[in-house]
Amino acid sequence: MSGISDPVSNYMARLRNAQQAEETYVDIPASKLKRAMTQILLEKGYIKNFVNIDDGKQGLLRLYLKYDEYDQPAIRTMERVSRPGRREYADADSLPEVKNGLGIVILSTSRGVMSDKEARRFGVGGEVLAKIF
Repeated sequence: MSGISDPVSNYMARLRNAQQAEETYVDIPASKLKRAMTQILLEKGYIKNFVNIDDGKQGLLRLYLKYDEYDQPAIRTMERVSRPGRREYADADSLPEVKNGLGIVILSTSRGVMSDKEARRFGVGGEVLAKIF
């Protein structure tokens, strides 16, 4: 069987493994969902930067990882919430919080992929993809 059954989990695993190895960047196969998630991580300050690399196929995302002055990664924990076998949804009134608002929740909504704070502002709910702190 070729192909990845859960691209979001693969994305998070590659990011987690690169941080544990203290890499400066990680290359991840690109998709619209992964680009949107990466943009949220950049906006919220969890990564330094990212670039799109054209490889003649689907493309790659090169994420430049961020560490603090003690060489600890900016992303402490990443948790996949909704999985292919068990989808998790939240409406606008019951969006989860991470560490009392210190972390972020990434959602796939009818208005696109966004953080929990943006979803609250727009008053939309959706599929809870991941929790990041």
